[in-house]
Amino acid sequence: MKKIINTNAAPAAVGPYSQAVMADGFLFTSGQIGLDPASGKMAEGGVEAQAKQVMENLAALLKEGGMGFGDVVKTLVFIKDMNDFGKVNEIYGNYFKEDLPARSCVEISELPKGALIEIELVAHK
Repeated sequence: MKKIINTNAAPAAVGPYSQAVMADGFLFTSGQIGLDPASGKMAEGGVEAQAKQVMENLAALLKEGGMGFGDVVKTLVFIKDMNDFGKVNEIYGNYFKEDLPARSCVEISELPKGALIEIELVAHK
């Protein structure tokens, strides 16, 4: 059975997709960029600020799905500049403490709304 996950604590979808979908104990999030859900504007302060906002957006979706970062099994990180990997990795690491998920990270030429980073995840409970 599929359940759509929506929360005002994460940015609204900017297209024909759901913020997240729960199916058979798995939570699949759409990619999150550094949009502040309250203002709808991109977090200011470069890739670090955007990465922190992305992680907070993902935290809100996990919470709405009854999960936390300890339930995450896979992440996919898109960054505009691989030179930012260290900065992103440091912020990312603040949210994952043990039972680390599998992860891929790729540099991409363009992200929605001029974002510098986007992360999607899969969690399981």
